[in-house]
Amino acid sequence: MEPEKSSQTRQQTKLLDRRLFLGTSAPFLLDAATVRGSQANSRITLGMIGCGGRGTWIADLFQKHGGYQIVAAADYFPERLGPFSEKFQVPKDRLHSGLSGYQQLVAGKVDAVAIESPPYFHPTQAEAAVAAGKHVFLAKPVSVDLDGCQRVLQAGKNATEKKLCFRVDFQTRMDPMYQEAVKRSQVGDIGRIVCGEATYSCGPTWDRQAEFLLADPGNPEARLRAWGLDQILSGDVITEQNIHALDVACWILDAEPVSATGTGGRKARKAGTCWDHFSVIYRFPGDLLVTFCSKQLGQGWDDICCRMYGTDGTVDTHYFGEVSIRGKMPYKGGRMENLFQRGAAENIAAFHQDVLQGQCANSTVAPSVRSNRTTILGRQAAYRHSTVTWEEMMSRGETFDPRLEGLKA
Repeated sequence: MEPEKSSQTRQQTKLLDRRLFLGTSAPFLLDAATVRGSQANSRITLGMIGCGGRGTWIADLFQKHGGYQIVAAADYFPERLGPFSEKFQVPKDRLHSGLSGYQQLVAGKVDAVAIESPPYFHPTQAEAAVAAGKHVFLAKPVSVDLDGCQRVLQAGKNATEKKLCFRVDFQTRMDPMYQEAVKRSQVGDIGRIVCGEATYSCGPTWDRQAEFLLADPGNPEARLRAWGLDQILSGDVITEQNIHALDVACWILDAEPVSATGTGGRKARKAGTCWDHFSVIYRFPGDLLVTFCSKQLGQGWDDICCRMYGTDGTVDTHYFGEVSIRGKMPYKGGRMENLFQRGAAENIAAFHQDVLQGQCANSTVAPSVRSNRTTILGRQAAYRHSTVTWEEMMSRGETFDPRLEGLKA
């Protein structure tokens, strides 16, 4: 989905920065070796890994924040780096292309990296950044397979040990109405939670990129351009996009599922290997069932929703709509206003404060990995058209082979 532009982003981010600054008593822990000259100038030097559509879009949010200076960029495709360099005034000698471009970027002088590459590459690039002593801002999903999830989890722990910040960019978790609705649900405002549902419904996606695949299906670069249609590079739609709805379910329940029974398929999509619909029943602790369904086809209905039904009420959340609780202890909440952009801007602001104040608990990593694994459990159950337990999934493990032959190193 294309992000909606907002003229209020800069002001909202400045206000959030001020709220975060005034609301914390944490001491200033960084010195010039960590963020050069930060006491005199709080701008963080940033390297962008992934300069396609979303990478360029979120780089603009980093720049509008005012606390970052984009000084380096890496992307497989060199033709993306020229426009990126011109837009953000990145020096030509700090542009790196090819699959290994990120290695040159993290070896250079940057305080932090923002990783907006295809999800398959996230664990490797995050590991490299932490090993090089850089703070990490990572797009969701954190990985496409279980091996990658474990590596990101460890990278987050390594970052904490090295006093580095590591933030995963889930927009819903930064929204005050989502936060309040989740908190009220967890303290009993809807009673005992009995069951729930999560959905992610939208029309066809990646149509323009599909043209590359249909025109030249054997070209590995066409596959890389259309990574959102590739099961290995994206993790399939249940992991790459549907994670938004399932993350909210795991957040409200504060638990991982015990098992999943799934199915789905591909009946409308004409290019790539990803499915276009999933249907999964998750069983959480206490025999609590959450039904999940998603589609990327047709027209007429778009929604990213999570509802939990309790003995005394219902919490109802919509990424592009309202967040509320109805029942004995209602919460009016309100309607989301451009959460896609606002949530990202608020994560960028929070990341800035974490770095400047040395807040390295990195509390977004573990829940993000849990939600990522939840999508993988549902994906495995759907691919097998059967039931898979969490224990079985974890004991079997999973490592994807991306088959990158033919691409430039």
